Amino acid sequence: MEKLPQTPRTTLKRLPQRGHYDRELINRILDEGFICHVGFAVDGQPVVIPTGYARAGDSLVIHGSQASRMLRTLGQGIDVCVTVTLIDGLVLARSAFHHSMNYRSVVVFGRATLIDERAEKLAALRALSDHMIPSRWEDVRQPNERELQQTTVLSVPLTEASAKVRTGFAVDDEEEYEGPAWTGVLPLKWAAQEPMDDPRSKRKIAVPANIANYGRPQAE
Repeated sequence: MEKLPQTPRTTLKRLPQRGHYDRELINRILDEGFICHVGFAVDGQPVVIPTGYARAGDSLVIHGSQASRMLRTLGQGIDVCVTVTLIDGLVLARSAFHHSMNYRSVVVFGRATLIDERAEKLAALRALSDHMIPSRWEDVRQPNERELQQTTVLSVPLTEASAKVRTGFAVDDEEEYEGPAWTGVLPLKWAAQEPMDDPRSKRKIAVPANIANYGRPQAE
C-alpha cells in the first residue's frame, strides 16, 4: 500500500494514532465527500471558503468563476490548505466532557496551479461532473467555448496530505461506567432521497439509473 511521506505539516501532533498516510484511504475519503474547505491568506488575513471539488488521479481540482477572489488568489501560487470531513456517528458518553464524533478527514497542503490547456481543462471539468453523478458528463451538454473562458480550474497535488480517523465508543473515566445515562454510538449515514423532476422541463424523461440508484462510495 502506497504511503505518502510525512512532513512537519502533515504529521499529527495530537492523537497521532489516528493519523493515516496511505494514499488509498485518503483517496476513498476524498471520493466520498462533496465539499472541501479551502484555507489561504489574503493581505495577512486568514480566509476559509467551502466549495465543491473532485479527485482527478493524484490531484484535487476545484473550479469557479473567473471573477472568484479565491481562485484568482490561489492561481498566484500561494500556499493553500484544503480539508474534507465525513461524519460517521455521534459518540455519546456518560459525561458531557467525553462526547465526541466518529469521523474521517483529510488535510491537504500545497500550491494550486491553473489548468488552462483546453483538453486538460475539459478533463478536470468532467471529473468534477462525474464526481457528483457518475457518467453525468455523457448525459448533458458539455461546456461551450464561452463557458470555458468564464471558468477557472485549479489543481492541487495530493503529495502532502494526511487522513485522521476516529472510530469506536466513548472513553469515560472508569468510575463513571455505572452511570445512569445511555451511552453508545448513533451512526450517521448519507442517503439520497427520491429524485424530483424539474417542473420547467418540456419533455417527460425517465429518471436514469445512475440517478435513481444513486449512492456514494462507502467506507469498507
